[in-house]
Amino acid sequence: MKLYDYPTAPNPRRVRFFIAEKGLTIPIVTVDLAKHEQFAPTFRLLNPSCTVPVLELDDGTAISEVPVICRYLEELHPDPPLMGATREQRAIIGMWDRRMEIDGYLAAMEAVRNSLPGLSGRALVGPHGYAQIPELTARGRQRLADFMADLDTRLRDVPYVAGNAFSIADITAFVTLDFARSRLKLALPDEASALHAWVTSIAKRPGAQA
Repeated sequence: MKLYDYPTAPNPRRVRFFIAEKGLTIPIVTVDLAKHEQFAPTFRLLNPSCTVPVLELDDGTAISEVPVICRYLEELHPDPPLMGATREQRAIIGMWDRRMEIDGYLAAMEAVRNSLPGLSGRALVGPHGYAQIPELTARGRQRLADFMADLDTRLRDVPYVAGNAFSIADITAFVTLDFARSRLKLALPDEASALHAWVTSIAKRPGAQA
């Protein structure tokens, strides 16, 4: 297998984090998004959506989309379980991971992709170009503020996003917050003590530097 990646993009980082937590080593192929290599004909054959990450299997089969890649790797390497070991756990972790994606990750993308000059005409990922809508930047930032407050409330009651065990939901939330802080200069609220403690704890994990 090999993973098509771009070092500073958040979605590939989610997969690298997952891989590191599994203790796996998968060769990396860098697709330079800054040079628009995702639109090259050879990469389009691999992934017509023109996005990374993509996991290419030994037989040439290409799998894209973060949750799908992680599900495949989880089934290949079930320990440690990052997506749940029982039906109930899988459902709860899947629910919380989806919430982290919708309420946090997509809000960050909304704010970033509608504000950065380098993404002019590329407000949405994929093979088609879309104009930026500057008004969505403010909305995205507000959504992220709400996301941080809600996550802090959640983490007052449980040590990890989905409950008592570290999971893919923590990966999605952590990468989202890290991306928002680096690209949007959004700081964690001072009063969000539970969120601060959780970020400090997750930052010490093997996958955090992946």
